[in-house]
Amino acid sequence: MATANEPTAASSTPAAVAAGFAPALKEEGRLLLKMGIGKPLIARAMLSAQSHGTTVEAELLASGDIDETIYFEALAEMLGLDFMPQIDPARVQDIAGLDIQLLRPETLRVHHPSRPPVTIIVPSLARLSDVASLLQRTPLLRQSLAASTPSAVRRAVWQAGRLRRVSATTQALFETTPLHSARITFWGKQGFYAGILVSTLLAMAMGLPMISLMLLHIVLTLFYLANFLVRFYALGCAFMQEGAPHPVAQAPPAGPLPVYSVLVALYKEKSVAAQLVGALDKLDWPRSRLDIKLVCEEDDLETIAALEAIRLAPEYEIVRVPVHLPRTKPKALSYALPGVRGDFVTVYDAEDRPHPGQLHEAYAAFCAASRQVICLQAPLIITNARQSWLSALFALEYAGLFRGLLPMLSLTGLPLPLGGTSNHFRTAELKQIGGWDPYNMTEDADLGLRLHRLGYRSQVIYKPTFEEAPITFPVWLGQRTRWFKGWLQTWLVLMRRPAQLRREMGWAAFIVFQVLIAGMLLSSLCHPVILGFLVYLGWLMVQDGTHVDGWLTFWLFICDVVNIFGSYAVFIALGFNRMTKREKRAVGWRWGFVPAYWLIMSLAAWRALMELRTSPFSWNKTPHAAVGAEEPA
Repeated sequence: MATANEPTAASSTPAAVAAGFAPALKEEGRLLLKMGIGKPLIARAMLSAQSHGTTVEAELLASGDIDETIYFEALAEMLGLDFMPQIDPARVQDIAGLDIQLLRPETLRVHHPSRPPVTIIVPSLARLSDVASLLQRTPLLRQSLAASTPSAVRRAVWQAGRLRRVSATTQALFETTPLHSARITFWGKQGFYAGILVSTLLAMAMGLPMISLMLLHIVLTLFYLANFLVRFYALGCAFMQEGAPHPVAQAPPAGPLPVYSVLVALYKEKSVAAQLVGALDKLDWPRSRLDIKLVCEEDDLETIAALEAIRLAPEYEIVRVPVHLPRTKPKALSYALPGVRGDFVTVYDAEDRPHPGQLHEAYAAFCAASRQVICLQAPLIITNARQSWLSALFALEYAGLFRGLLPMLSLTGLPLPLGGTSNHFRTAELKQIGGWDPYNMTEDADLGLRLHRLGYRSQVIYKPTFEEAPITFPVWLGQRTRWFKGWLQTWLVLMRRPAQLRREMGWAAFIVFQVLIAGMLLSSLCHPVILGFLVYLGWLMVQDGTHVDGWLTFWLFICDVVNIFGSYAVFIALGFNRMTKREKRAVGWRWGFVPAYWLIMSLAAWRALMELRTSPFSWNKTPHAAVGAEEPA
């Protein structure tokens, strides 16, 4: 039996359907019928337009049932205008306000060296009678007008403003709010203080080696302990929530859904192009309300060719980013941001397979939250844990981070160091705060902390995105080195004015930031040192015994044991607590490699420290391959 929202077969004939529609939709239907479009197509488009709050024309074009070029050529013929299926961007001047045509492609001025300029218009059914009346009153106007398609206008505008846009992308954040940009590694006196600190440590190590080692040991122990306690608290929260259903956001207000934009930055991703498009095609959102931008480097011809070989639906657009340093993912995303048409925008990676209902959950969460919440983070789930010990521990790490630690931070109102994908934003606020920093290698963590210091908040949602983890050591090391380098950049950027940062974030957020970022960096860099201290102190105690005179040695030994083995245990327990039975079986016994995993993380941290000095803006690209594995239950 049909529901109230599903017309019966008898009532869904074109005539019956049209009877219940607004006059504007009926008029569109009549005009489309005159153009020779079939009644069943028009009827379906009218139903969708009424449901989505759009126009019949928009639904018809979004459906892919009619060709955009043929449709607008027919409109041009009805108006008696020349039709230009392609627009030469060299004849378009990059004037102020040009980028508005990326959002609403309606008119564009095209110049010619030997003829008067021509104004390109994108005709629409809603304005067809007005334009026809104008042309009837002033027939000479036809000589200076021509028609084209929205896609052709956008392509010409992207190309005409490419150099100005890419220059602004790489400079805007640094020029408007230089305090928030990682373009300069050491800001102001940071380099001076870093030099003083290193010199002091070297001098102390040479002059007072034992005292220096003891002080270093105490400092590292405290940072390690703080990091352990934060994750232990997250584990406690996870145990209390175990078995409880995820919170469900209230249903969004009735009415048309907004336009939702999707950004995907691709570079050398020919192998996953078809998989990506297949995953995005499954998103449960009206196609007429989707704006999907596949952002490619313009010299990445193989990826662009692979995308063009796919029959992309009308909601897709390939954005070509001019070759310009730095060549980073955040630069590509920020370059595409001016063309984002949605009220909300999400970011995915090339290898991602997002849950089809993720956009609906994010929209409902935004509607239920205050306007202060401008970012939502979806969890990332690793699906190839069986392939190697690296991917198994990567899956364990991600389970603890995205389903354990970040939800705890969200519930307590603390800043979220975002993941690099499946972030959902309110578009207006994202543009207002400057988007992503093109010079930061972990633009996600940087943006999450920056928006918190600016007074905004982030929360989590629960429908996941599925990803593949690196399975070979060189690939894993390159990716992790880039991450550590970005976390170093992020800490340096936020710590340019510590007192101001503390006022902006508040004491609790400031302390958690130090524990999560500085503590993680120090613990990774010094993990071998702590292990060395543990072995050395154990040897001393065996040699000298645990008498009262050695109380400091004894308690440092106890702290080291808690820090090292407690951190291992929390890492494993937090990850397993959030995993399904199927995921746990995929990890299996390989959790026993956690000590080795932490040691190679230390190697990545030291490589990142070296790269921060020699090549701060080099992007270690992680290669991806198409997968066929099913997502974990």
